[in-house]
Amino acid sequence: MADREGIFAGDDPFAIARSWLAEAETSEPNDHTAMALATVDGDGMPDTRMVLLKDIDGNGLDGSFVFYTNYESAKGAQITATGKAAFVIHWKSLRRQIRVRGTVTREDGEQADAYYASRALQSRLGAWASKQSHPLESRAALVAAAAKQGVIHGTNPRRPPFWGGFRITPVQMEFWADGAFRLHDRFRWDKQETAWSVTRLSP
Repeated sequence: MADREGIFAGDDPFAIARSWLAEAETSEPNDHTAMALATVDGDGMPDTRMVLLKDIDGNGLDGSFVFYTNYESAKGAQITATGKAAFVIHWKSLRRQIRVRGTVTREDGEQADAYYASRALQSRLGAWASKQSHPLESRAALVAAAAKQGVIHGTNPRRPPFWGGFRITPVQMEFWADGAFRLHDRFRWDKQETAWSVTRLSP
């Protein structure tokens, strides 16, 4: 598309996403990888929460976005049931956002092990201790559970079998940038069999 220039230029949406994320790392004061993840429950009721993007893997038609969580959490159960999710990353400092809709698979192998091992020890023990999204008696009970896991697993805990990654493979992506007088720029990328198609959208 002739007018897709500057920050929107290129034939690979994952290259654009990486470029924007790198810019946000230097300009966003906190959590430049934060994204609002949307899922639905068994009744079709939508659910949204913030998670942290940890990897943008691959290129072209084979790229994906990876985050990590407890598989037994509400979002984990909802994703497992539907195999689908959406997210948006918004950077106020850049006045830009990326929206993604796609299918989801587990990242449950060596990449998940490596990321888990890179976390602080207390975070690794916390993953063992927290029954994420389930009722909790008190914060003191959570702290005690984490301390107990430290006794059980020591200083080099393995990754819990109920904790790992989810890989979102987009079927659609949208890149948005703020424009003067609310005349924003929006480009939607739709995945086809052999290429991405790109459409400029009205703001």
